[in-house]
Amino acid sequence: MKSPMLMHAVAGMAMLSAVSVSMPVRAADYDIDSSHAFIQFRISHLGYSVLNGRFNQFAGKFSWDQASPQAAIVEVVVDTASIDSNWAERDKHLRGADFLDVKQFPRATFKGTKYTGDAKGGKMEGTLTLHGVTKPLMLDVQFIGAGPDPWGGYRAGFKAQTTLRRADFGMTYQLGPTAETMEFDLFVEGIRK
Repeated sequence: MKSPMLMHAVAGMAMLSAVSVSMPVRAADYDIDSSHAFIQFRISHLGYSVLNGRFNQFAGKFSWDQASPQAAIVEVVVDTASIDSNWAERDKHLRGADFLDVKQFPRATFKGTKYTGDAKGGKMEGTLTLHGVTKPLMLDVQFIGAGPDPWGGYRAGFKAQTTLRRADFGMTYQLGPTAETMEFDLFVEGIRK
């Protein structure tokens, strides 16, 4: 015959198991370390060469759990005036009304809300707001690694790629037929809160 105390303990453990199974997974929260993160772009120039550039100022956060990657989310805010194509006069033009119009649209934002894939990589679906236009955008994501840093923190890193059409965001300045799309490479390292 089982003792009442043992039966209560077994019932308690069963209830705890049921609660833990029904509770949603809580991913760890990270702040993006902008000193170890990059937003870079490539675009054809008239079909004769490829222009490379980046955005120097941005901030963001993400949530990630390797055991439950489907819980991942990300938010990034980019200072559009921080565009840098390695040529001051061109950057001035890119900040103007023909392209980013940074006076009217000083920020671009990406909010990723649905991740499909596994802990090695997958796709992050979300919305990009750029030049006053909000559109769906998908990132191809690859997990790079995670672990402790030399300063007592814990970090996780990813790289992502996407392609967007300038005209979808109201930027139609003519750069030739091969410059309708832009490719973006993102390298993100976050510090766990």
